[in-house]
Amino acid sequence: MNQLVEWTDNIETPPVLWISGLFNPMSYLTAIMQVTARAENLPLDSICLRTEVKNSFAVEDFPNFAAQGAYITGFFLEGAGWEMGRGEEQGYLVDMQLKELHPVLPIVHVTAIPREQKQTVAIYECPVYMTTSRGPTYVFPANLQMESEEQAVSRWILAGVAVVMAPE
Repeated sequence: MNQLVEWTDNIETPPVLWISGLFNPMSYLTAIMQVTARAENLPLDSICLRTEVKNSFAVEDFPNFAAQGAYITGFFLEGAGWEMGRGEEQGYLVDMQLKELHPVLPIVHVTAIPREQKQTVAIYECPVYMTTSRGPTYVFPANLQMESEEQAVSRWILAGVAVVMAPE
């Protein structure tokens, strides 16, 4: 509720959006794609979302809006953990820690890029769901960095790794 109050008081989206608080998060992500498609004069069908997990959980570290796309928070991992990167280096997926069922994913920078620029090496195309019940709550695929390109994607698929917006 606080996010919506702030949003309507200032008549602008916050620099870091809590996506879990939106009724239809896919429409917000589609808007990111539409803005990029119009700006670059590209067909919407040739655009896809790119996710870059930042090395910070603090909303205060992002006082300004992203130049492209949006900074988003409110994601939780299921079936894996996250190792923070050093400096500007992006973090990566790691095995799940005992007794930590839904670790919080740091702030994510979501942008839209042409499909041919999509990175596929050392990337796990992780499904994002609104709830842990999965299925009909699917939102989009987030591209999460793996530790190395030698690591098999099947490791994360077999572990059932997913991102959820509401862990309980």
